[in-house]
Amino acid sequence: MEDDTNVCIIGIGSNIDPKKNIQAALTTLKREVDVQSTSKWVKTVPIGIASQNDFINGAVKVRTVMSREAFKSYLKKLESRLGRDRTLPKFGPRVIDLDIIVWNDEIVDDDYYTRAFVRNAVHELKGKT
Repeated sequence: MEDDTNVCIIGIGSNIDPKKNIQAALTTLKREVDVQSTSKWVKTVPIGIASQNDFINGAVKVRTVMSREAFKSYLKKLESRLGRDRTLPKFGPRVIDLDIIVWNDEIVDDDYYTRAFVRNAVHELKGKT
């Protein structure tokens, strides 16, 4: 049974009422998937569109029996359930952003390489410094 379980690290970010929206995302994830651990939360400046609120970012490590494609779809639906407006600009303000960064020890999101806060959260959850 263990072989059917996928371990992944999800990056989480928000700059629209971030404390409330990140908590709502964590509460829902804990209810619907097996959340193993949570990273520290850090404030980051916006990338791309500077004239918006700072983001709060972090990550969670979860276990799921869903495939990567099914889990990605689940996260997109969860973003919508939490009020994410997909008509806003790509780097604009957002209620919640949920991205798979690591899937079964494989880095699957380029943000890992370009954003220190993503890398730091992943290393923290993997037990590295």
